[in-house]
Amino acid sequence: MVRCIAIDDEPLALHQIKSYIDRCEHLELVATCRSAYEAQGILESTNVDLIFVDINMPDMNGIDFVRSLKTSHYIIFTTAYAEFALDGFKLNAIDYLLKPFSFDEFTKAVQKVVSLVDLVERCHAAESAIAQNEAEGSGSDKEYISVKADYKTQLVKIADIVYLESAGEYVRLHIEGCSTITTLFRLKNMETSLPQDGFLRVHRSYIVNLKRISSYTKGRIFLDNGEYIPLGENYKERFFEYFDNRL
Repeated sequence: MVRCIAIDDEPLALHQIKSYIDRCEHLELVATCRSAYEAQGILESTNVDLIFVDINMPDMNGIDFVRSLKTSHYIIFTTAYAEFALDGFKLNAIDYLLKPFSFDEFTKAVQKVVSLVDLVERCHAAESAIAQNEAEGSGSDKEYISVKADYKTQLVKIADIVYLESAGEYVRLHIEGCSTITTLFRLKNMETSLPQDGFLRVHRSYIVNLKRISSYTKGRIFLDNGEYIPLGENYKERFFEYFDNRL
């Protein structure tokens, strides 16, 4: 099931999109929003896969809204202005629906997303199996993990990983020396392939190498490379428990 929101400042247009979504068995409507700012509030607290967004809206238009997103989502633009199409596709939108659009046009755009979601899930299932095998077979003393990136498999030294960051359907490994590796992998699956006594989930989007922590203050974890990452509210108890047990 693909979780989605619809954003449009026109009530009639928003009602039409909602009715189309209700007719699609693969879609689950999370919310309808009359502005980009309202949608930002939804995205901060709710997991959403797909966003239907009008381009020509007051205050913040759809193009600027998508550019402002901090997490990855599938995007389908909806607008009455064809001249915005090029800008939309520059943002890697899945499709562009020109108003008024039919239910058939709508379902064709949705099917593109459904096919991509299915492909990503199958990739994740395969990666999860690999991670589980690595975790079961190597224990906490393993020195490297294998990561698929740039059409090849790389061996990454675990001790060199400073922290891991979720980027939608991908994970960025921040490596000693300020380099990064991006791989199609979910953070929770990556977590199982790392030594449990050396890495800790400290935020829904971050896992940190415990040996790389230099200090902590006011919700920020500072690392020995000069960077800092946030400490999520739901992860504070485990974080402080870990350090209390070692003092």
